Parts: sequence; structure tokens; C-alpha cells
Amino acid sequence: MTRALRVVPAEDAGALAAALRDALAGDGPAILPVPGREASRPVPAEVPRAVAVVIETSGSTDAPKRVMLSTDALLASAAGSNAALGGPGQWLLALPGHYIAGVQVLVRSIAAGTTPVIMPPGHFDPAAFAPAAEKLAEPVRYTSLVPVQLARLVDAAADDARLRRALRRFDAILVGGQALEPELLAQAERLDLRVVRTYGSSETAGGCVYDGVPIGNAAVRARPVDGVDQLEISGSMLALGYLGDDDRTDSRFIDEHGERWYRTGDLGEVDGSGHVRVLGRADNVIISGGEKVSLDAVERVVRSLPGLAAAVVVPADDPVWGQVPVVVVDEGEGRPALAAVRAAVASVLGAPARPARIVSVQRMPMLASGKPDRRALRRLGAGS
Repeated sequence: MTRALRVVPAEDAGALAAALRDALAGDGPAILPVPGREASRPVPAEVPRAVAVVIETSGSTDAPKRVMLSTDALLASAAGSNAALGGPGQWLLALPGHYIAGVQVLVRSIAAGTTPVIMPPGHFDPAAFAPAAEKLAEPVRYTSLVPVQLARLVDAAADDARLRRALRRFDAILVGGQALEPELLAQAERLDLRVVRTYGSSETAGGCVYDGVPIGNAAVRARPVDGVDQLEISGSMLALGYLGDDDRTDSRFIDEHGERWYRTGDLGEVDGSGHVRVLGRADNVIISGGEKVSLDAVERVVRSLPGLAAAVVVPADDPVWGQVPVVVVDEGEGRPALAAVRAAVASVLGAPARPARIVSVQRMPMLASGKPDRRALRRLGAGS
């Protein structure tokens, strides 16, 4: 059985919330939230009956995919979040509505019976955050951000008492979508902000691990693949698969002894108490001089150095080593020289991980989600 699929412009969050409510209740078609007025590529008229929402991934490192989510998966994620945070509350929507984290703010609001406060669409403006946060009237308040938004708020709050007060009103500020740098977390904590680091994806209906602990009935395991441990996730929040891509669905979602698991493609580990640590992408590993090098690990070391907190490390072909790490940064001064960067990386990860060069760009290419556009950066690194 099938149901109709409707494209919904994400900028009109009110209309999106209404369409989402109908989709979850089964009173309306499934929805595909999109930026702008139209989808970037053709959309089928129908989807499997169980699908309520289709999320198109950003494609920061891979080709975009359309993830099919059921009502049960979305509500299971919302229930797990509420339980982990200590109960339902009122949400401030500060993320685009066509990303899973934005959709989940609306799902949690629908499940809690609260009305979300919605920030104006378009470029995220810290100056608009405090007035929006002050509209939250419920006693329990939450918001969800990506690291670049948190960084802008923390910077602005240093000299803005009103913004500091607004940020401190939140019982939890969820931050996910990409790694949260330790220094940014420390800055937020010094401002007495209650930050919760989240890990998940569209395929898990949003964040399903909070501060390293799985929420709801999520389970996470690390299994060896090609000599490295990769994370897999099970639970009722898992997506149904990828729209129009059965082969990819079969390769990423597996059934094992009656339990369904999602292969995340992330490197990581799970300790004896079940605490999850994410180490980077499995597809972000190169072979340099015959040694495996995690570019995510290199990036963590590089970003710990003065002036390089926003650096991105990408691979580049090399006639001698096969592939080498390349550091891409915005143009600027006050950064360590290449020799110092290479020495710092080698001291932690060994000589094969040393970056071959530093490439300065006038403006770092970014996706609308605030993530670096790594495909574009790879081209810049290779062309340097």
C-alpha cells in the first residue's frame, strides 16, 4: 500500500508543522520538506504507506539521499528525547525545517502538546535569538542547534547580558550535526549554559545518543569492519530505508536474529558501561605511505592548535605517499606554520598523519546546515 507524497517549503514553519501533524496522524500525505519552493530533483507521487516524512540529506561527504521515516520512528525518537531530558517542554526552532533536527523540534512539540517558538527563516542571526527565546512561556524550555550556531551565540553573549540571560533560560541546548569542539563546549559551560551533545542522523530520526548515552530503546555497538570498529545502531527510531534506492537500503540496514541494525559508517567505540565515543567517518580514512590515517583524528589535533579551530582536513593524492592530509583554513594571520602543525600531529598520531600543506581560502564553503562542504573542500585541496 502507498500514500501520497507532498513537497512542503520548509521556510514556512507554520505550514510545515501543520502538514507534519497531519502526516503523523495519517490524516494527510507524507511530506518532503525542502528549502525554497521546489525539490532539487524529481519527486515520486507516492511512497510506502508507513512513511510519514522523507528527509533529504545534505550530502556533505556523499551523494544526497532521501531517508524514509515512519510515524512510529519519529514519535519513538521524540519519546526517547523527552525521557532523557527529564520531560516534555516548549521548543525554540532555530534550525532549517528541511533537516531532521528541525523536523524533530516540531515532532517533539506536537508530541508534547506545546507550541514552538520559531525564529525567522534565513541566515541565523544571534541578535534575533534573545527576543525569540523570551517568547517561550512554558516552565521547561529547549532548543536544538548546530555547533556553528552555538559558536556565534557564545561569541555574542560575551558582551550581551540579555542574550546570556536568554540562553540560561533553557533547560537544555541540544547540539549536534557534527563534532562539538571541546573548547567551544568549555566556553558554553563557563557561561553556565546547559549543553547536551547529541549524535545521530536522519537514518535514526535525529539524535539517539545524548552525551555518549543511548536514549529510549536505542542500542549502539561497535563491530570490526576492515580492521576498524564501526558503529551500528538499533532501535524503534530507525528509518525504513532510502526512497527509490533498495540497494543502498540493503547495504546500510541489516536484519540480525530478528533485530534491525543501521550501519552508520562512523568509526567509534562503546565501553563496558555502554558509553559511545564517535571517532570519525570510516570513509574519511586514507592510506598514506602504507598506513591508515583517519582524517577526522588529524582534524581534531589540528583544531586544538591556536588559530585553527575552524580548520578542515581533506585528502589529496600524492605521487610518493599515495594520499596525504591537507589542512584548509580561511585566510588570516596568527596561525602556526606548517612545520609546527606537522610536528603536533606527528606527536599524537605518528609521522604518516602529518599534513602535507596548508591551503588558505578566501571563504570556507559551507552547507546551509552550517557544516563544511567537504566535497567542495576536497576539490580545493586537490587543486592546491
